[in-house]
Amino acid sequence: MKPGYIILSVLAATSLYALAAESLEKLPPPWDLAGASPKSYQIGIDRNQTTSGKGSKFIRYVSGDESSWGTLMQMIAADQYRGKRVRFQARIKTKDVDNWAGLWMRVDTTSREDSPFYNSQDKPIKGTSDWQLRSVVLDVPADAKAIAFGVIDEGKGQVWLDDLQLEIVGSDIPVDKMKPVKSLPTKPAL
Repeated sequence: MKPGYIILSVLAATSLYALAAESLEKLPPPWDLAGASPKSYQIGIDRNQTTSGKGSKFIRYVSGDESSWGTLMQMIAADQYRGKRVRFQARIKTKDVDNWAGLWMRVDTTSREDSPFYNSQDKPIKGTSDWQLRSVVLDVPADAKAIAFGVIDEGKGQVWLDDLQLEIVGSDIPVDKMKPVKSLPTKPAL
């Protein structure tokens, strides 16, 4: 290949990459990317995949640790929710999720051991799915400091969120609870 063609090819590839990077619409704060391996994921706004017409939020695996997980999340002060039952609800859509995806919510309290948490691992979304309504409901203790919520993408794939709501609900709506962890044996197997 002639040197001029190599330079043109490199310039074309660089231009396409820059164009793709510019077309990624970033999420405003307080939305954040976190997790065990956040560098393996990308977050943004997708104006094409939406139920609200306003654009959806997404998290997608791009490269790196395929066995890890990332989360698209935000954290807010718990002041107006203390002593209330709260539901985080959203429409969720997936594409090629090879492990699992789901909504999650955590309430941070002064006593870390008593912080309510639920991550939907017992109701996983796998593979490719169309829009479906999902929710997480937790009680917010009187000593709550913050509420964190979002969506987990474990492994490869992409997850979209739309029509998000964080609302106070009545006591007639059941609270989500994590399945208990199996008890550890009391004696070693020798």
